[in-house]
Amino acid sequence: MSTIAVIAPGAMGSAIGARLSEHGARVLTSLDGRGAASRARAEVAGMVHAADADLAAADILLSIVPPADAEALARRLAPALAAAPRKPVYIDANAVSPETVGRIAEIVAATGAPFLDGAILGLPPKLGTPGPRVYVSAPDTTPALILRDLGLDLRVCVGWIGAASSLKMSYAGLNKGLTALAAIMILAAERAGAGEALLAELAENEPALLARFAKGLPDMAPKAYRWAPEMAEIADFLGPDAAGRQVFDGYAALYRHLAAEAGGSDIAALIRFAADAAAR
Repeated sequence: MSTIAVIAPGAMGSAIGARLSEHGARVLTSLDGRGAASRARAEVAGMVHAADADLAAADILLSIVPPADAEALARRLAPALAAAPRKPVYIDANAVSPETVGRIAEIVAATGAPFLDGAILGLPPKLGTPGPRVYVSAPDTTPALILRDLGLDLRVCVGWIGAASSLKMSYAGLNKGLTALAAIMILAAERAGAGEALLAELAENEPALLARFAKGLPDMAPKAYRWAPEMAEIADFLGPDAAGRQVFDGYAALYRHLAAEAGGSDIAALIRFAADAAAR
C-alpha cells in the first residue's frame, strides 16, 4: 500500500485525499492548527492525522496549501525531511510563481528529498469525474507516475523545475484574471446605472461570456481571499513586464477588497448581476 501525505485538507486537498483513499492509498495529513471544518473534511476523505516525522516517511508528500503558505510549509517540514532515513518525493502543487517554487525546491533539496514542481488545473475531484489535471515537471518525473494508478489525472509538463508552475500561472492568469476584469467592469457599470444595459448587451452579443460570468462570479466570492495572493504570484511571474505586473497587482487588490467586505455591497451587486444573467 502506497502512503501519500497530503497537506492540507482544504477543499482541494481533502478531495484529492479522498480520491487517493478510494484507490487504495493510505493518506496522511496534518491537522495541527486546523479547525473543525478541516477535521471533518479529513475524516470523510479517509485522511489520518500524522506528526511531521510520519509525514516525512510517506512515499509521496503533496503540498496543497494557499500560495502564501507554500514556502513556510517546506521550511516547517525540512527538519523532519532531513531526519527521514527514506525520503519522500516532495511535490509542491501550489499556485506559486516559478521564483517561489525555486526557493521551495532549494529548501527541499537541502534535506536530500527529491523535489517535483506541480500544478493543479481544474476543480476538486468528485465521484464519477476524472478530476483536475495534475501536472508535474522535473528532470525525472517517474516517481510521480504512481499517482495515475491512484486515480489522479497526472500529466507531465515537459521542462525543468518551474515549468508546471509557469503553466499554472498562465492558466490562472487567463481564467481568474478574466473573472477579475468582469467584476471590475460590472461594478463600474452598476455604479453608473448601466448595469441592466450591460447585462442586455452581453446577453445579445456575448452570450458565452455572460454564461461564464453567471457561474464564475458566485464561485469566486467565497474564494477571493485565496485568489488575492495567487494574483500576486502571477504578478511576480510576469517579471520584467511592468504593465502586466501592474494589472495583476490590481487584481490582487480587487480580490483582497472583495474578501474583506464578504457580503458587502460590491459582492451583493456581483451576485445579483450573476443571478439576473442566469435567469435569462
